Amino acid sequence: MNSASPMSANSFLRDPPEFSLVLGGPLFQLLRRAHLSDDTLHLVDRRVTVMALICWLPLLVLSVIGGQFNGGNAAVPFVLDIDVHLRFLVAVPLLIGAETIVHQRMRRIVKVFLDRRLIPEDSMTRFEEKINAAFRLRNSMPAEIILLILVYLVGVLVFWRHYVALDAITWYATPTANGPRFSLAGMWYGYVSVPVIQFLMARWYFRIFIWARFLWQVSRIELSLIPTNPDRVGGLGFLTGMVHAFAPVLLAHGVLLAGSIANRIFYLQATLLDFKLEVVTMTVFLLCMVTGPLLVFTPLLARAKRSASHEYGTLAQQYGREFASKWLRGGAAPGEPLLGAPDIQSLADMGNSVDVVRTMRTTLLTKEVFTVLAGAVIAPVLPLALTLMPLNQLVKKMAGILF
Repeated sequence: MNSASPMSANSFLRDPPEFSLVLGGPLFQLLRRAHLSDDTLHLVDRRVTVMALICWLPLLVLSVIGGQFNGGNAAVPFVLDIDVHLRFLVAVPLLIGAETIVHQRMRRIVKVFLDRRLIPEDSMTRFEEKINAAFRLRNSMPAEIILLILVYLVGVLVFWRHYVALDAITWYATPTANGPRFSLAGMWYGYVSVPVIQFLMARWYFRIFIWARFLWQVSRIELSLIPTNPDRVGGLGFLTGMVHAFAPVLLAHGVLLAGSIANRIFYLQATLLDFKLEVVTMTVFLLCMVTGPLLVFTPLLARAKRSASHEYGTLAQQYGREFASKWLRGGAAPGEPLLGAPDIQSLADMGNSVDVVRTMRTTLLTKEVFTVLAGAVIAPVLPLALTLMPLNQLVKKMAGILF
């Protein structure tokens, strides 16, 4: 596992540490001791199975015992509760599996910074300090304890009870004048299952905060950007790819949103259009949360582009003047052939360099990033469009549009 202890400058350059947002913290250590994870986050299937045994299976057993599995006086029996099945059999595995994807995608980020020589020699110690600070925060026990407390005080007692739980007779609760009266299955649902998934989500928010903080601190270093780098962002293009690693986390949020909306459509006579604001708000919030950290490099990129535009513009002007003097105004040596002259290729190379600088972007964000991430949030909700129109009618309309 990565250590937060400082390294000597030579060893840091020779053997840079792997950067990970997920290989640390009390829960990670507990999973390792329970043989549900190793040092590289393998054994995902074990963790998913154990979470299902903790969160979903007791609800199934207790609802059968209490008579709420497939009937009774519940308007929403357990077997037909779309939200609970999506929540623990789809969203939880996505949140767990996303850890491996994020770790694999980000673990070489320190080496990439060093290999591309983006960190000046005199800033190497500062860069190492920022990495160690991220590791310390990731490994913090008080941070996870605070998250757990917030889950119960805010997530369960306030958010879930008042904004997520259905206002109807369900397998887990019956509304009364004094508040919901929970069944035996509902007690486990409200005080074990729901806190587990909310804690997993809160840990992801905390990890994204660590990621944002790390990027902000790195952006305070005067990075050695190369404005002529073909990636059009001075050599920082590899950071754009890191954002895609969070797509499973956003997909899990989309699944949770779809489950909640589905229950209200099927059991509370709502329609999908009633939730268009919630879908848009959730999508915008998640996009800002995941892509926002990359915006910290915008001032640095803008400054590099302005400086490079001036420098390369001046150089191109000087080269163009000398080229014209040599080849258009008789400055070339007698007998020097024009065909195959290296000056021609150099002029073309100069033009390409100026064009790269001219088209250099001042943001790491691209349309592809927004499309992929927004699609991850919205995709689970799209099947609910069938509640607005039967499938056969939808197919006919689509066929009419296309053909």
